[in-house]
Amino acid sequence: MDTATVARFEASRNRLACLAYRLLGSAADAEDTVQDAFLRWQAADRDHIEVPEAWLTKIVTNLALDRLRSAKLRHERAVGAWMPEPLLDGDPMLGPADTVEQRESVTLAVLTLMERLSPVQRAVYVLHEAFSYSHAEIAEILGITESASQQHIHRARRRIAAARNGIGIDQTSARRIVEAFIDAASSGRTEQLVALLTADATGVSDGAGGSAEKLIRYLNPEQIAAAVRAGLKPSAAKRRLAGGTPSIHAGVVNGCPAMLFTIDDRILGVTILEMRDDKIAAIRGIAAPARIARLTAQWQRQEHDAPLVESW
Repeated sequence: MDTATVARFEASRNRLACLAYRLLGSAADAEDTVQDAFLRWQAADRDHIEVPEAWLTKIVTNLALDRLRSAKLRHERAVGAWMPEPLLDGDPMLGPADTVEQRESVTLAVLTLMERLSPVQRAVYVLHEAFSYSHAEIAEILGITESASQQHIHRARRRIAAARNGIGIDQTSARRIVEAFIDAASSGRTEQLVALLTADATGVSDGAGGSAEKLIRYLNPEQIAAAVRAGLKPSAAKRRLAGGTPSIHAGVVNGCPAMLFTIDDRILGVTILEMRDDKIAAIRGIAAPARIARLTAQWQRQEHDAPLVESW
């Protein structure tokens, strides 16, 4: 390919990666999908492609759907160890955040609930809500009718409604929320931590990295409070496992306030707090190295605030 042809693809790469990430919930899979699309672009008869952006959107969407339908991916997600891959605020793969729908489409809550949708429902939801494609355009991309696209979006919205909150979290508000959470967790009083949680709050963790083969779930505020208090209590054994004494920073991850545990500019783990009505509705703890590799890389490229806890 000549330079101009490569440049034409590269001009769309970030948007295509944003699309693939929302469809797959994995930055690594999204990057692989976009690279597969580049190979298709390389092999295509480009003289007959009238609108390259539309052609590439169709290719990436359908490549992502093929991945979602693959037996290997279905097995990986069915065994109970799958979590969406977290992304730090400012990561270009998060894409546009101009509307409520665009912001919500990358929250871990929505990405998790989209696992309950069929691949086509998931594609319709992402294309319509996050990228503002019309039902006529979606029908052409997916090879379905406009009425089918409309039915899919209604069903998807109903299933995802529980995760929608419409709020926008910035660094200042994230720092305030995380600071209150740390204060409550270190107070020694379980009820102070429970008071920050909704009555139906839930939690999930990959076990501080571990083998990450099975997620640990917490089904009520009391279980969450006990786990958080135990997890945030420092000890010599935990510091040896971490390889030193971590600092705790506040940040924004997938549009939610988050605690970032770091050593030497390397993220050891992240705890994400999902908000609803000014309370914490869900907590996700992620530390498996494969899940936070991109998060760490983005952290190292950005400037960040002073830690809330200098030496844990």
